[in-house]
Amino acid sequence: MGPRRIVLDCGLRDLAVLEAARDRIETADLLFCSHAHSDHARGLWAFSQAFPQVPIYGSEVTAQLLPLNWLGRDVPPHLCQALPWQTPISLADDLTVQLWPAGHLPGAACALFTYHTPQRPYTVFYTGDFFMSNSRLVDGLPLEALRGLKPDVLILEGSAGTTRHPHRRQQESQLASTLHSLVQRGRSVLLPTPTLGIGQELVMLLRSHHQFTGQDITVWVDETVAAGCDLYLELMATFPSSVQNFARHQSLFWDDRILPRVRRLGVDGQPEGDRPCILIAYREADLSAHCLATAQPWTVLLPESLASAIAATALADTREEPSPTLAWLQTLASELASERIQLDTYQLTTHSDRVGTTQLIHNLRPQHVAFVHGKPTHLADLTGLEELQTRYQLHLPSDGKELEFPLGDRFIQPAAPEPVFEGEITQVDDSVLLLLPEGLTADPRWADLADTGLVQARWQGNDLVIKGLNQRDLLRTVTNRDTPWQPPSCQICRYQQEGRCRSADSPLQGLQVSPEGLCSAFALQAAERGDGEAFA
Repeated sequence: MGPRRIVLDCGLRDLAVLEAARDRIETADLLFCSHAHSDHARGLWAFSQAFPQVPIYGSEVTAQLLPLNWLGRDVPPHLCQALPWQTPISLADDLTVQLWPAGHLPGAACALFTYHTPQRPYTVFYTGDFFMSNSRLVDGLPLEALRGLKPDVLILEGSAGTTRHPHRRQQESQLASTLHSLVQRGRSVLLPTPTLGIGQELVMLLRSHHQFTGQDITVWVDETVAAGCDLYLELMATFPSSVQNFARHQSLFWDDRILPRVRRLGVDGQPEGDRPCILIAYREADLSAHCLATAQPWTVLLPESLASAIAATALADTREEPSPTLAWLQTLASELASERIQLDTYQLTTHSDRVGTTQLIHNLRPQHVAFVHGKPTHLADLTGLEELQTRYQLHLPSDGKELEFPLGDRFIQPAAPEPVFEGEITQVDDSVLLLLPEGLTADPRWADLADTGLVQARWQGNDLVIKGLNQRDLLRTVTNRDTPWQPPSCQICRYQQEGRCRSADSPLQGLQVSPEGLCSAFALQAAERGDGEAFA
């Protein structure tokens, strides 16, 4: 940005690939770390040693979670400098940064960088990994706070491509049902996870989901994932209020008193007892010994994204070392063949899908959009979306090739598309409940829809169309659709008989009325339906 240079994240295992850009990186003004996941942060310590003059910034929670990437090593206490939420911070006389929560992981942040010139400010918005929906331990990205920022450049992740994900709560319920069913069938379950994120989400899910409440099941957590749980407990004040309320009544993670019990797995230890259990363990450790230690059957449940990556690695013609997860799974080949140990997958997403990605873009309304951090095919699918191509300048960066974003003196922003609201439909006894987000009530059209509190539903092909009914619509509602609409009057009132009013609630009761008259007791005449009912 002008003379300023900013490095975004550093998840490299080996910094040798940076040698080609050493001159530019040595003169960088800062490195911004979006969150503490290893694929964004594992190279930070090596980076700080190679380029000690470049300061590293992140959110306060990220700064405290980062050492989990180097467990057992003496990490400098101030490796990452903490920045506050939603406050513009000056990093140089002409450069500011402002952070917002990105969902996805505690402390995950998206950042707006602003380069100030006498002519105008130039802005770049970087999302890191982001998630629009609330999860068990993290609130989703606050879209309302970002609406209308209009950055010159938006750099965002495209991990999910154009796929559509089920609602997060639906995914959680499906996973809980799968785990409950496996344990009831006498199978222990192994859930390989990274140090941070999904492991803690799984413990919280098992502690709070109704299918496990009061169940005599033991959940074991290995020492690496447990270290993440312990650090989460130290950061309790930064968690959503719902999580803090839960923690006031019972332990967030460790509990032998309330079922299901959650226990730590000691170093080199094995789950105790001969009953089926659930084990959450670090995926890059050798977990095969847990499945081989007992004769009982096991099911190894992998996230769909991890299973896809393992399959791609196994099928690739490469001389590279296999991933640690694939290596220990290969040692279980004979047990997998006999089906004493089974492999299965589950979905518990922490990245926004097509709907969330396009919704963020349309609300930010940038000039340039660059898609990064995803499979090339997924990123290409996003750049191929017509709804984006007609409104923004889209870019698909290539590794090692410089990409510039030319900015015109004037950029006429196209009109933002109509917002799309995602909801849920649930069948309850003899009715159907439709839940929609509160955000749609901000539209002035909501007042018309909510006028009577009634809606009309009809099928249009395979789609169900919902239409609000206002007062005038109700007066027009007759079953005989060939009858032209007439304004309300005594002539079409159900209580008018032989020219006189027969309504006990009308001030005209018993009197002869004019056909054009009208009173507060008006009710439309009964339609010839054969069931004797009328619409009022």
